[in-house]
Amino acid sequence: MSYESVEYAERPSRLAGAVLWTRASGGAAGPVYPVLPDGCMDLLWTGGKLLVAGPDTRAHRPEANVAARYVGIRFYPGTAPAFLGVPAHELRDRRVDLADLWPSAEARRLTERMATARDPAAVLESVALARAGAVEPPDPLLAHVVKALDAGRSIAATAEEAGINARRLHRRSLAAFGYGPKTLARVLRLQRALTLARGGLAYAETAVVAGFADQAHLARDVKELAGVPLSELLSPRPE
Repeated sequence: MSYESVEYAERPSRLAGAVLWTRASGGAAGPVYPVLPDGCMDLLWTGGKLLVAGPDTRAHRPEANVAARYVGIRFYPGTAPAFLGVPAHELRDRRVDLADLWPSAEARRLTERMATARDPAAVLESVALARAGAVEPPDPLLAHVVKALDAGRSIAATAEEAGINARRLHRRSLAAFGYGPKTLARVLRLQRALTLARGGLAYAETAVVAGFADQAHLARDVKELAGVPLSELLSPRPE
């Protein structure tokens, strides 16, 4: 889950592949930028609650709240289900209270820790590290799928390299990523294109390098997944 906001900051977590992030309103009302699909899932703290943000298939716009502050940990694609103990597809395009997924006593204890913590991000990270050490590690096949699709490999080639058929790849992807490999490939391609375009590459060149058929294909995918045209998505944010 990638927040588009001038008040957003992140840093790598000690949990492999994860990112710790914060987002604050700054105390003044302003535009609310969309959270774009990125293949990830997050555990986040806001408004005195612990929430799980499932994998998005479209842009999500947080509610405008000048007092809102968010602290979260974003898991590498495919790794959150092992941490949470629930298949990713059950959380697709949803924001769910952690208490609905974990035993109420465990969720309550963590919520109380977060409420009194001087550094909520550090608490989230410590919980993630402890949980990761107590559950089975993610299947290495999942990381292969992400890297292969992110490199522009076809679904058929990705499945063949992984030693499984396309049908089994689809089932594994639903549980791990929340959707099939075709959608995951689209989401990863969108993120590649945004990185290239933000780096100053012309839209036509961005389309080719990111793996789109042409600039029109890029424009359609951006509008479908992000909900706004590419030019608006990349317009300068007010300071």
